Amino acid sequence: MQNFTKYYFIGIGGIGMSAIARYFNYQGMAVAGYDRTQNSITKELAAENILIVNDDTICAIPQQFLDSKNTLIVITPAIADSHPQLKFFQINGFTIKKRAEILGEITAQKKAICVAGTHGKTTTSTMIAHILEQSHLKCSAFLGGIADNYGTNFLISNQSNYVVVEADEYDRSFHHLSPYFAVVTSADPDHLDIYKTPDEYHKAFEIFTSLIKSGGTLLLRKDVKISPRLKKGVQCFIYSMNEKADFYAENIRFEKEKLLFDFITPTDKVTNVCLSSPIKINVENAVAAMAVGYLLGISKEELKNGIASFSGIYRRFNIIFKNEKTVFIDDYAHHPEELLQSIESIKQIFPKKTITGIFQPHLYTRTRDFADEFADVLSILDELILLDIYPAREEPIAGVSSKIIFDKVNIKNKILCTKDELLPLIQKRDFQVLITLGAGDIEFLVPKIKEIFENK
Repeated sequence: MQNFTKYYFIGIGGIGMSAIARYFNYQGMAVAGYDRTQNSITKELAAENILIVNDDTICAIPQQFLDSKNTLIVITPAIADSHPQLKFFQINGFTIKKRAEILGEITAQKKAICVAGTHGKTTTSTMIAHILEQSHLKCSAFLGGIADNYGTNFLISNQSNYVVVEADEYDRSFHHLSPYFAVVTSADPDHLDIYKTPDEYHKAFEIFTSLIKSGGTLLLRKDVKISPRLKKGVQCFIYSMNEKADFYAENIRFEKEKLLFDFITPTDKVTNVCLSSPIKINVENAVAAMAVGYLLGISKEELKNGIASFSGIYRRFNIIFKNEKTVFIDDYAHHPEELLQSIESIKQIFPKKTITGIFQPHLYTRTRDFADEFADVLSILDELILLDIYPAREEPIAGVSSKIIFDKVNIKNKILCTKDELLPLIQKRDFQVLITLGAGDIEFLVPKIKEIFENK
């Protein structure tokens, strides 16, 4: 990468791509990129003097980036081979690299703390980054979400050799990384359009553990169904939420909509840790983050302060609106296990209130592969409003729609509706607790739903 002074990103508005774009922009390079639609990230990148284009034609590529000798093209796996700009760059001899390859090169010479998992990786990696940044160690970070403490998915430190990375398993991207410290939060089969079988999915995580540098560390959640392949000299520690392990929590309790727990290590205890984001799965994420900090030599006081001051992540169990009648929460959960954790936490916090969930399924393949699991979890709700599938990178699959989930949900109060029908429906209804769930464009409806509640 040292030979390039210009970087053009195809799919720059993605959370992983934008962090790398910010890195090169920070380095003083010329940075630009294409994304199909404007979103909050592309607007922020534009404000940071990164050039954004929303037109995929060749003529939309800024002139200065038509220099194949000095321009590196960065792509995301979600970009189709038929993309006009990508085809142009291929035909004209540009160097093209996947996002994961670039991230691997950036972090190879650092002490990379790489967090992998079907779910939990964004929250855990962001917690780790915050703990390190608030401690004497400091860090850089490439995150998979917008950290509320910093308003960004990218942190840079010239004082530290540590870099925290969210290790994405999609398209086997995490196999490009060279972890010094790896965390595996979960390995519940997903992305079966890529992996085909659960065994192949698990194998990909095992290969990831084999990449840990000699002298490094693996932190593995208890009961994750993989067999690590560790180099000689790599240590392995086990963590859990509240079962006995090398690191775990005990005395977990809710107090005034906050979660408190005691953090147990192999040799010590940190009492009365306060977690301001009151979703129970975050206790498990916090245990993992604190375990990393503990093993890196962060003090008990720094660990405790780091968790207490962690503000959360955009679209990870965010309370959007609250008054004496209604609570409105938004969450990115889009896998059955994530939905279960989110819904169960809401029921613990608001045990006497009616819980209504609005769920937008993400991807035709995931809907097809996990329809039964989605239906089982959504049946825990008191009421369900189910939206159409958000396709993202996929083409429709015959016979696959939200209805295959809807028909299996076994609660009486359920509605199947389109996005266009949703806001008028909410306008007519009263809710005690409402949660929007999903990884698609449901996020753009959240401000409009909030406005409805504010105006009632």
